Amino acid sequence: MARIEPLEPPYTDEVGAQLEQMMPAGAAPIGLFRMFARNLPMTGAMHGWGRYELSRQLTLSLREREIVIDRTCARCGCEYEWGVHVMMYADRVRLTREQTASLVHGGPADECWESERERLLILAVDGLHERSDIDDALWARLASAFDELQLMDLLLLCGWYHAISFAARAGRLPHEPGAPRFADVASRTG
Repeated sequence: MARIEPLEPPYTDEVGAQLEQMMPAGAAPIGLFRMFARNLPMTGAMHGWGRYELSRQLTLSLREREIVIDRTCARCGCEYEWGVHVMMYADRVRLTREQTASLVHGGPADECWESERERLLILAVDGLHERSDIDDALWARLASAFDELQLMDLLLLCGWYHAISFAARAGRLPHEPGAPRFADVASRTG
């Protein structure tokens, strides 16, 4: 049961307008956004940043973005947001079932990861999650594969999805209909 209940329709005009801005045209607002809409000033402030993180302005590719988001949410234990992103983007960015499982149960050494850039993203998320830092050796590897703008986007994307994970998990948001669960992907892929 949600600790902070997402708003249900009918929405006030102000809430409806905010939620409409946050979703693709014609899509019903997800529970996370309906929970945020309980605090409209906060939601309005967050919307700009969240929009950037999911935009083409982000310097990481769409696939790289989703690897960072999915790994971050999995490491935070946030099945809700992980499930939303896997449901919406995994096929679009061509994440295989093995890669999706690896992001939850495995790691960058799993055979499903052929790209050094993708392995580095997973290592960076893990370092940030475990130590709130990236050691000098990993930073040097990252800096040889990503430019400064991409590195800044990586750091803040990971931090943003820590915040989203904290809110969704601590708020006990119910899972979105049709969204996968951690148990739906095989355990360690090896």
